[in-house]
Amino acid sequence: MRPSKKVRQKLLVETIDTNPFVTDEELAEQFSVSVQTIRLDRMELAIPELRERIKTVAEKHVENEVKSLPMSEVIGEVIDLNLDQSAISIFDVQQEHVFTRNSIARGHHLFAQANSLAVAVINDELALTVKAKIHFTRSVKVGERVVAKAKVRPYKRGDKRTIVEVESFVGGELAFRGEFEMFRSSE
Repeated sequence: MRPSKKVRQKLLVETIDTNPFVTDEELAEQFSVSVQTIRLDRMELAIPELRERIKTVAEKHVENEVKSLPMSEVIGEVIDLNLDQSAISIFDVQQEHVFTRNSIARGHHLFAQANSLAVAVINDELALTVKAKIHFTRSVKVGERVVAKAKVRPYKRGDKRTIVEVESFVGGELAFRGEFEMFRSSE
């Protein structure tokens, strides 16, 4: 039996508070209602659509400014950034990112998301990729969301090279792993 509208809306607010990146489709499935019902509930409750929620979270969590490249050049949306420590970006795979024959994302889009995040996390005016070891572990299809998580390995002050590890997930499943050796102009 489905919960009443009042109960559903209360649970909807709790769910979105816990995971602001949940889609209307996922909510509809969770509450056994149509996507339209979820959209109407969100409008009644003044809850913005997913893209606006992502921007709000990004504004709250991106504490430091990216120094190494303009934010517009990062592939995907950076939602968390701690320079020289870690970063997270989200990339929604659209029709223009996939092969028309099988709707699988072209690998260079996943690489570009991970590589640009590795550049963005470096706390320097100039950060360049010297070398990358990459591994694709799962196909990504149109309509899927890729969450890339970058982690900077500890390095010594004055080092001109930094290793950034990036793992990209679809749902909870690993889709891409990369290790990027980054050149930095200074410390």
